[in-house]
Amino acid sequence: MNSNLLILTFCLRIIACLTVESTGSVTDRSRTFVRKEVKQPFNPRVKRDVGSTSSSAEFSPCVSPVSIQDFNKLKQNTHQHAFIDDDGSSVVLSWVGDGTGIILVLTLFNVPVTWFFDQGSSRLYRSEDSGKTFEDISNVIKNTYIRKEFGINVGPSNSQRVILTADVALTREQGGRIFTSLDSGKSFDFVDLPFHPGQPIVYHSSNPDYLLVSSIDNILWLSVDFGKHWTKIHENVQAFSWGPGITIFFSTHPNGTLDADQRGELLLKRTEDLGRTFSTVSNNLFSFGYIGRFLITSIVKKQGEPRALYVSSDQGDTFNQAQLPSATKEQFYSVLEADDDMIFMHVDEPGDTDFGMVYTSDDRGVLYSKSLERHLFAASGKSDFTNVTSLRGVYLTNVLDEDGSIRSVITYDRGGEWNPLNKPADVKCASDSKRCSLHIHGEYSISNQLAPMLPLSDPSAVGLIIAHGDVGDSITAVKPDVYISDDGGYSWMKTLEGPHHYTLLDSGGLIVAVEYYTDIPFKTVKFSTDEGQCWQLYNFTDKPIIFAGLASEPGTKTMNISIWGYMPEAGYKATWVSVTIDFEQLLTRDCEDDDYVNWLAHSTDEGDIANDGCVLGYKETFRRLKKKSVCINGRDYIVEKEQNPCLCTKLDYMCDYGYYREENSSECVEQPDFKDRQLEFCLLGNEELLMTTGYRKIPGDKCAGGFTPKRTEEQMNKRCGTAEQIQTSKSKETTIVLAVSAVIMMIALVTGAFLIIRKYVCGGRQVNDLKYQVQTYRYSSLREDDDRCIDGELVANETHAGRGFHDDSDEVRALIYFIINFLNFLGGIFFNTLFL
Repeated sequence: MNSNLLILTFCLRIIACLTVESTGSVTDRSRTFVRKEVKQPFNPRVKRDVGSTSSSAEFSPCVSPVSIQDFNKLKQNTHQHAFIDDDGSSVVLSWVGDGTGIILVLTLFNVPVTWFFDQGSSRLYRSEDSGKTFEDISNVIKNTYIRKEFGINVGPSNSQRVILTADVALTREQGGRIFTSLDSGKSFDFVDLPFHPGQPIVYHSSNPDYLLVSSIDNILWLSVDFGKHWTKIHENVQAFSWGPGITIFFSTHPNGTLDADQRGELLLKRTEDLGRTFSTVSNNLFSFGYIGRFLITSIVKKQGEPRALYVSSDQGDTFNQAQLPSATKEQFYSVLEADDDMIFMHVDEPGDTDFGMVYTSDDRGVLYSKSLERHLFAASGKSDFTNVTSLRGVYLTNVLDEDGSIRSVITYDRGGEWNPLNKPADVKCASDSKRCSLHIHGEYSISNQLAPMLPLSDPSAVGLIIAHGDVGDSITAVKPDVYISDDGGYSWMKTLEGPHHYTLLDSGGLIVAVEYYTDIPFKTVKFSTDEGQCWQLYNFTDKPIIFAGLASEPGTKTMNISIWGYMPEAGYKATWVSVTIDFEQLLTRDCEDDDYVNWLAHSTDEGDIANDGCVLGYKETFRRLKKKSVCINGRDYIVEKEQNPCLCTKLDYMCDYGYYREENSSECVEQPDFKDRQLEFCLLGNEELLMTTGYRKIPGDKCAGGFTPKRTEEQMNKRCGTAEQIQTSKSKETTIVLAVSAVIMMIALVTGAFLIIRKYVCGGRQVNDLKYQVQTYRYSSLREDDDRCIDGELVANETHAGRGFHDDSDEVRALIYFIINFLNFLGGIFFNTLFL
């Protein structure tokens, strides 16, 4: 390799930022080195165990639970692997299976050649001991170049399935190639595809042999034999989603084109037999998504007019218009979070404002109440809305004030009430601060390079949240520190100075962190066995490395952590290095009953014993590890909890449709623009009259008795439109009703004759019978342009093995054409106008 090429290689290496990525399902199959969800840990008001004390920072005096002998054990269980003679400028890794210790690592060196294809080289490595040792297995993929954006695609659960997507052709006419493995990457078979994948191939959630993917020319393809054979399902697919069972939803244009200007003219189709037959469930579609148990569609009733949101809870059999403001071309809808109970919906404000209103739905997804004003949602598509998974009902997000500052707020009751985060007791505010609280950095901060990680939490680490934050009036551009809460966000403690990468091990019993540097070599890792009160420093290598990522096995059960980076060497060369630390030999004692303590979640210790801890209608008491206990929870650890119901209070209710809560008040008052108006809404095609005193119970709330406000929905004897009904005025209906009656029988006869001729004379298409399984998708947002429509991470897959597809749009066009010509034959210009 000559010197110029060496220089080019090094520059490309730097330009690529030596990125380290992890691929696979966003749920729990693999992790990026920059872990995503962050939650909060320590609570001085509600002590976890008697005698527990909080430390304000890493330099405060602590009694180390780790001895010199323990550090010697840690040294013996630290393993470094250098990827010698590897020219890769980026690294992709993924765990295969749960608790197997198998890791696949793909190193890539690529140079863009065309608009779609890259050219470069790939090396594939495999580890069976959680990254302590690696074997170069590039020969099993015949040293083929693997596409960086697709990386390593691992199957669900312990399926042992792996897919690699290769680049083998430089033209669209030639298809792509995949490598498939049934044994966790020990061996691979290659399959030449009749198409180029336009996205990572997705798996069925329970049958990993079923695969589904969209090609770069917008064709939906299916395999039921783990990629050996593929079947074309439908052409001109703009977006697709899996519903419950074997249901597939997808959007397409009736004219067979997918221009951006035609959004709002799409059809939403559904197949319940994996492509044998199709039905159209919605017209005039702009975008759609399936999340929780809700099918959500953005509909353009009339071209040029704002869009409206329609929701179905029966997979598209019926739709109801969501009681939300409509969205213009400059606005968008975004589903922030949804489950089987309710939907958090962001509705953008008109103009380039970077904020909007958050609404929460009833259990049907139809009636919405205002939850949070001025919610930050940048034009770049970044929102800081975070579900704190370590405690039920808790969500974090940021709001944009009128002066342009960004503040953090938190809710403990699923959006019923939002409040500023409490200031950590160990941090002082500037004397000129008008208001002082903690502000958490989210996705927006990461996109602006203000923080390296999102907040982190996990259901197995009850109440624990770790996040980057600032204390003051609002979020600042100063490098943030790391804060921890151990009570689900009620109280916080500053735990580390400056930005860090962090992760949870052993169900929160161990926290590991690494200072975040982009260009300074380092050799020290920090770890805590008491939820961040005290930190121990450990030099994991003799020769410092440039940090690239922190990686641990999916979930929080593992005791291994891998630190990735590269080691600069003489000249222009740099070597990728992985250092795996096994903490299992450090914490050698299994936890016993005395190591745990009962902890009442959401407790405020304010003297009201009967209602203390009552959130969403019940109390939860958890069995949690004491801070002072230095032991291993283990892989078999299961969170134990006890639930007790509470009497209903106003806090168990959200403000109903047309009502809102004023700041610092539990009272629901009528919105000014709803005064003296009847609250009517359309439900299943019938007009409903809502009689309410302003309160509706929070979906999922389990309270009983106590405060029980009156609320009824009366059905009025009026029909109303849905997303699928063509709206016409009453006068026009009266004028044409006789004409319609006169020709309806004739059209029915002609239509029947047309279908009979088509079926028995022209012949029908044959489709094979199929087996099918359940699959799910997780979606994140419903927004305006192509990269802002309901898109999300495909959590699982499903497939279909039919050899043909049934295209409804072709038949509909043929039928309409036949009827129109028949009407023209009758010479009725009026009727042509009517039916066109």
